Amino acid sequence: MGNICPVCGYNGLEEEPYDNDGNPSYEICDCCGYEFGFDDGSEGVSFEEYRNKWLEEGAEWFNNSLKPDKWDLRKQLLKIGITL
Repeated sequence: MGNICPVCGYNGLEEEPYDNDGNPSYEICDCCGYEFGFDDGSEGVSFEEYRNKWLEEGAEWFNNSLKPDKWDLRKQLLKIGITL
């Protein structure tokens, strides 16, 4: 079990999205595709904005080869307090 993505609730991040000093990991979430430090820092896209767009576009996996067989979007989003 890895670190949880604050955008989509995926628990497979290798690193925390930000360290204790607020520095981004620049890791890309395999589920939603958010890149910490780029999408927010360079592009100015908030977690909520990105999540809403991702959901509106069908919540497709960024790295589909890692998508669990019994993936449940609702359960995953609950990890970050989001209900559909």
